[in-house]
Amino acid sequence: MSTKAAEGAAPLATRQRRRRLPTELSIFLVLVGIALIYEALGWMFIGQSFLMNSQRLTIMILQVSVIGIIAVGVTQVIITGGIDLSSGSVVGMTAMIATSFAQSSTWGRAVFPSLTDLPAVVPIMVGLLIGAAAGLANGALIAYTKIPPFIATLGMFVSARGVAKWYTKGQPVSGITEQFHFIGTKAWPVVVFLVVALIFHIALRYTRYGKFTYAIGANPQAARVSGINIEAHLVKVYVIAGLLAGLAGIVTAARAETAQASMGVGYELDAIAATVIGGTSLTGGVGRITGTVIGTIILGVMTSGFTFLRIDAYYQEIVKGLIIVAAVVIDVYRQKKRRKH
Repeated sequence: MSTKAAEGAAPLATRQRRRRLPTELSIFLVLVGIALIYEALGWMFIGQSFLMNSQRLTIMILQVSVIGIIAVGVTQVIITGGIDLSSGSVVGMTAMIATSFAQSSTWGRAVFPSLTDLPAVVPIMVGLLIGAAAGLANGALIAYTKIPPFIATLGMFVSARGVAKWYTKGQPVSGITEQFHFIGTKAWPVVVFLVVALIFHIALRYTRYGKFTYAIGANPQAARVSGINIEAHLVKVYVIAGLLAGLAGIVTAARAETAQASMGVGYELDAIAATVIGGTSLTGGVGRITGTVIGTIILGVMTSGFTFLRIDAYYQEIVKGLIIVAAVVIDVYRQKKRRKH
């Protein structure tokens, strides 16, 4: 290539990079497009507005906030090149155990009659510790025994659900204190989600923790050569994912005013879907919390839109699965394109 051609090609490549929209902006435009489609379909078939109903939007945001909390942890796991299938079961397990320490003395069937009317901080700490312990088990198995993340977290998926059922022999845990219930009232679940998202957005973007997380996902060998203790860091990432699943269990139980062993069923798939829709690559090394937040909202808008249009739940699951596959296909195409450049 001549010098002139090379000089002409460089500005062209620069202009192409500038014209390429940031991933988060592209995802946000998809969100806007989906919302507008539901708005148009609402007027055509229902005779109502989808976007102008504040009650519907409030319910939607409250519902996705729990998925969003889990998705923040799942995003970090996937960035390292792993996966976490256990988060939904951990939600059920932590909800059951934490709620048993949040019961009021006025409730006649307390799990621990001598441990009623405890300050809300006690069940919260119990729930967080249970979640972190589940994450520690996942991380240790993956990092030190080299079991594939899929298998390790699948084992926890089954075990945690079993613990949730065994804990009270399948009976729900109710009669919570007002202090504990407060966590799930009004907009507090959304506040918790946004605070968690902000903390880990900063952690991934501006701290050594984030640099190590991306480095491990992008190239584990290079990360090890550069001095990163991969095993210790993977354990840390999975502990955080478990901790956030535990937090989601606490918020879920507080909002419902009861805990059941079936809580959190399917949440792990919703969290993975939100993460992948938000632009996190399943191959590792790529992803942002901001994208995950938008992906979570997209998931919520779609679910709320299907309900608004009175579409059966069966079709909702089918479409959700197709969206996950489509998001992965787009990610594979994006990765191939990036490698060419």
